[in-house]
Amino acid sequence: MILIGIGIVKSRKVNTQSDFALAGRSLTPWILVGTMLATWIGTGSILGNAGKTYEIGVAALMLPIGSILGIILLTKIAGKVRNVKKFTVPEIIGDQYGSVARNLCVFALVSAYMVIVSYQYNAGGAVLYTVFSNQIDSQLFTIETATIIAAIFIISYTMLAGLLSVAFTDAANGILMTISLVIAFPILWIKAGGLNGMELAFESMNKSSHMQFFSVFSAFDIINFCLPPFLLVLGDANMYQRFSASKDHESATKATFILIFAVLIIELLIIASSWVASSLILKDEVGKYVLIHTAYDLLPTFLGALMLATIVGIIISTADSFLLIPANSLIKDIYLKYINEDASEKRIVGLSRLLVLILGIIAYLVSIAFSKSTGFFERALYAYTIYGASITPVLLAALFWKKSTKEGAVASILSGIIITLLWKEFPILWNWLPKGLYNSLDEVLPAIIVSSIVLIIGSIATQEKKSSIK
Repeated sequence: MILIGIGIVKSRKVNTQSDFALAGRSLTPWILVGTMLATWIGTGSILGNAGKTYEIGVAALMLPIGSILGIILLTKIAGKVRNVKKFTVPEIIGDQYGSVARNLCVFALVSAYMVIVSYQYNAGGAVLYTVFSNQIDSQLFTIETATIIAAIFIISYTMLAGLLSVAFTDAANGILMTISLVIAFPILWIKAGGLNGMELAFESMNKSSHMQFFSVFSAFDIINFCLPPFLLVLGDANMYQRFSASKDHESATKATFILIFAVLIIELLIIASSWVASSLILKDEVGKYVLIHTAYDLLPTFLGALMLATIVGIIISTADSFLLIPANSLIKDIYLKYINEDASEKRIVGLSRLLVLILGIIAYLVSIAFSKSTGFFERALYAYTIYGASITPVLLAALFWKKSTKEGAVASILSGIIITLLWKEFPILWNWLPKGLYNSLDEVLPAIIVSSIVLIIGSIATQEKKSSIK
């Protein structure tokens, strides 16, 4: 109710595309930290990493490595992006490499972000179902019904005021999530009986490996788990949108430095809490919802309610952000570029809201397709790879490598998308590889290697061609 109230109030201040997409370029460093934190710590962490922790145990503490390294490098990019003063990532790429690269970037961005929004719906539905399934007739209130309610709320809230409403509630959500996790961890630790109690519990479940930090992941596992979030955070259009929404480039850089420690603390608390709680949960079928069930079943009522509320808030925040970005890109990079470059601000804001609705419905259809077949962790890695392998190399080259060319960029984006899809969806194509290699490697390493090599070789070759023509 508070979120809806804020959305209604802020919606009255939305008069331009800059207001809707960039909060009027007015965000201070601490608000920036809050909104970037709540956007990044979404379902991929709360359910994805937590669910993976339920499967493998304490070794999951390695999972945030990719995110942290990516954010560290992002500190070198934040101020530069703010000075570029562009609304979208495709706009940055289009200015450097032309319309074909821009359009391919829009396609990759929309595809990846619809997958990400889809599992936010499923996560929101899981929270609602956990809380209310015992109070409402199970025939009337199913997990599918709960997911539809979550989707309707997320779409409606995003349509109200865009980033102007999201940014200021994100800071509160981030603070509340940190507080609830800091309090929850020692309570769960005591309830589990410390290390000795957890060790005995895991032994009784035939999960002794959950106490091992080393020798659980192979080198390929670490690459498969850590490289996708590393690539996503380096090129994430949400982060770049926040940089553009900051007051100035100093604010963007300062906020990114603070974000390193904020993400590290919360990611480790999520995984540590999930690890301890997994020794207290006997039903494997609820493992992918370990934090939700921890809040509902294992914590004192008030603390559990606080944690569930902030989980919902962060899920909503993440979904809003990943809905806003493709809507803004379609407006800025397609509609204003090719259809109506003289559209009024009122028309642009209205069309932005309509696109949020349309994309929200598409994401819901994607959530139905994935809901039974793929877990949160796997879906997150897949979406991160589609985006990271196709867009991140080209985006970084646009900012830092002046010799990169549009031919190299177009070939890089295409190869990143194609290799990701072929590796994931058509395993029969890779029978010629050494035995076991395909099963050991996810799509991320082949996709980013091919995409990067194609960018470099394509740019060098076309650069030499241009020089010879001159």
